[in-house]
Amino acid sequence: MTAPLDIEGPAAPPRSNGELVFAEPWESRAFSMAVTLCEAGVFTWPQFQAALIARIARWESAPTEDAHWSYYQHWLGALEDVLDGGAVSAVEVTTRARTLAQRPIGYDHDHQH
Repeated sequence: MTAPLDIEGPAAPPRSNGELVFAEPWESRAFSMAVTLCEAGVFTWPQFQAALIARIARWESAPTEDAHWSYYQHWLGALEDVLDGGAVSAVEVTTRARTLAQRPIGYDHDHQH
């Protein structure tokens, strides 16, 4: 099963010329974690989409002046929401995501294009 990603709407990930766009390595890793856990049956894609839409809606209803928009921050928050109280705690997800984010650029990509 591959996660049915929205092309439009609040849950649609950033794209350029139809391709997913990740500004930082941690974003692609957070994306992959959510898709992999969904495919493993830890949660359903509609559950994740609902959590993502809820996260975005909360941010839109109460943005602060210093808060900048980050789709993948909401993505990661939604992943924490669907996992909290389930297979993995939000603290474990956050800790793992931070660990992955600390890895140097190119850590998991050792070949040249």
